[in-house]
Amino acid sequence: MSGRSRAAVLLAAVVTLAAALVPSAQAAPRAPDTAVLDGARLQRTKLRLAQGDPQLRRALGELTTRADNWLTQGPWTVVDKPKPAPGGDLHDYLSQAPYWWPTQAPTAGNPWGCPYVQRDGQRNPEVDSGTDRQDVEKVFDSTYDLSLAWYYTGKRAYAEKASQVLRTWFLDPATRMNPNLDHAQFIPCRYDGRAIGIIDFSQSYTSVVDALAILGTGAPGWTKADRTGMSRWNSDFLGWLKNSAFGKEEGAAANNHGTFYDLQLAALAYATGDRALARRTVLDARTGRIDPQIAADGSQPQELARTRSWHYSTFDLVAYTRLAAIGRHVGVNLWAYQGPYGQGLFKAVDYLLPAATGSAAWPHPELEFHRYAASDVVRAAADAGDKAARQAGPKLEAPPGGDLWALRPAAEQLDSIAG
Repeated sequence: MSGRSRAAVLLAAVVTLAAALVPSAQAAPRAPDTAVLDGARLQRTKLRLAQGDPQLRRALGELTTRADNWLTQGPWTVVDKPKPAPGGDLHDYLSQAPYWWPTQAPTAGNPWGCPYVQRDGQRNPEVDSGTDRQDVEKVFDSTYDLSLAWYYTGKRAYAEKASQVLRTWFLDPATRMNPNLDHAQFIPCRYDGRAIGIIDFSQSYTSVVDALAILGTGAPGWTKADRTGMSRWNSDFLGWLKNSAFGKEEGAAANNHGTFYDLQLAALAYATGDRALARRTVLDARTGRIDPQIAADGSQPQELARTRSWHYSTFDLVAYTRLAAIGRHVGVNLWAYQGPYGQGLFKAVDYLLPAATGSAAWPHPELEFHRYAASDVVRAAADAGDKAARQAGPKLEAPPGGDLWALRPAAEQLDSIAG
């Protein structure tokens, strides 16, 4: 054997030994095939954590605090509500319209206090008892936090808890939810369900879609049968969204409801393998959503008309920025689009910057202003190349519970009000 050959053999042996000595936390993780989050970016972040990045370590502490909290909660199920949905099936999801209030004191003959009237932006506290609304939010939030915490730490308990929560709500025959929203946001004595109730899922369920992709990289306790079951549930739910009367009505909505419908449709299509539908949905959002919804100055007139105009302006942009993230996976740059009057996502985010940075007051009606509500959408714009948003970064207000952007770089509604 030549000297060069011996050297090559020795080098290979050294590399093999070094690889064997590297802690498992530093081994190259799989990149999840997430719909909204950038899986390759999560993979790089995990490697940076293994190398001791101090900023990421701080964010990880905040994430694991949340995940640890979830370990002692749940699981939740649709079948434990005191009364079934109007159709009589406990497995049907039920929620109540948040801004509708009774006008009479309840009596034996009128137990709900009907008729109900609308008070926009004022949440009726009774909607949080007796329905599935609060529980489903816990399902969404816990599985997202737990799956991310498992991915970054490798702690088995996080994956097993996320698996238990998902299995109970969606898969186990005794406790599973039927894949429809026929009775979402019902109004007592008025409607058994409404199309706008779809937003109960569309505003947050895409986080569950990504959690499933993260768990699918090899999470302990998340089995092949679980993966198959959730894929089937998502396919059935996607079919309901596309074909039901409520789904078609919500898809035609002209405000944030329509944007969030597109987000949910595109994410489910991507996750269930219909990449063509995902791509078409993002492409159609250019003329179908951005053109009519965003004005030349970047404002969103339908959202400014609300009593919670700041909340709903940021809320709609959460849907847009997450939809743009899906576009990245299917070859569509939604950020680059400009409508006939120059309207686009960058301009819509820039419209929020004076209030988001605290340099000016928000000049529209808002019952409960929270500056931090815009922080995620501004970061999303900065990541996409908006110089003004990037410069605004240091002036943004961190949301309660800490800033997790570095670990889950996709916008969330940080001041969320359900409904």
